Amino acid sequence: MEIRELDEAALADDAVMRDYYDLTRRAELHGRPDAPFWTFQEFLGAYRSPDSGERQDLLAAYDGDRMVGNAVMWTFLLDNLDKAALHVDVDVPDRRRGIGRALVERLEQVAKSEDRSLMMTDTVLPFDDREQHGHRRFAEACGYELSDFEVIRHLRLPVPDDRIQEWLDDAAPHHPSYRIETFVDGVPDDLVESLCVLLGQLSVDAPTGLVDFEEERITPERYAEMAAGVKAMGRARYETVALTPDRQVVAQTTLAMPLGEGTTVFQWGTFVHREHRGHRLGLAVKAVNLRAVQAARPDLTLVTTQNGETNDYMVAINQRMGFEPVEVSAELVKHL
Repeated sequence: MEIRELDEAALADDAVMRDYYDLTRRAELHGRPDAPFWTFQEFLGAYRSPDSGERQDLLAAYDGDRMVGNAVMWTFLLDNLDKAALHVDVDVPDRRRGIGRALVERLEQVAKSEDRSLMMTDTVLPFDDREQHGHRRFAEACGYELSDFEVIRHLRLPVPDDRIQEWLDDAAPHHPSYRIETFVDGVPDDLVESLCVLLGQLSVDAPTGLVDFEEERITPERYAEMAAGVKAMGRARYETVALTPDRQVVAQTTLAMPLGEGTTVFQWGTFVHREHRGHRLGLAVKAVNLRAVQAARPDLTLVTTQNGETNDYMVAINQRMGFEPVEVSAELVKHL
């Protein structure tokens, strides 16, 4: 078994990346074949899009000419310089050969060489086996400990418009001085700076288990890179924001809607500025965003999201909207 670094040439090689994607798909959907999974185009768009805030390192394990495992590590460049995040997959018939451990150890060596002291990873587990599942046992055998559980939830579509209106009618009296507006593929230039500030606070205010994050640096340039990455994935980014009278963004939510044949919508962050909570802005922006996406694609069938198990405020909103828990994501950490 040989571990190879996938350089820029490999990343640009569709055949190599197809092997990487197919292996990841087989590994991630083993035992959960009906789980939402991104398309090859979405995968390429995400992995090939630059992000000035982090570096991406790809590894692949080969047995002869056959890829049997792969791994990726994201190293933060603008903030949280003590941390790195990794993900490892091993093809189903090639497990229990030491491939996964070898990939983890190689990435940890890279992280140590760059003075990273905290490694983070995650794995999806069934509710009824989240304590003893093999994925968790593997991570713990590599020295990782549980930091937190995030609950993965699904919302079946379409949601009747009169139900969405009920949520909006209930929330509206609590925020009469705020405006709710929706934008596709990026907000106007005058809103970018305050939106970036808000997005950077999410990692600080959201429950993160054993990990203490510092505020993330989201620059206007990085926000533009993020928007371009979504386009490269073949998705539309629906962003609904709450604005103060002087047009400062104080709440936001994002849905990534497929532009191709896919019918699953991916809920990304939802966040309300700490000084503007208590006005039901979270429910309002999520409801307006959902309505906009459904109007654009009446054939959509599902929204998938995940939240920290202890994030009571967001859990309550999702429960009210009808999101149903289906799995958990175990968030794990290791101090090097």
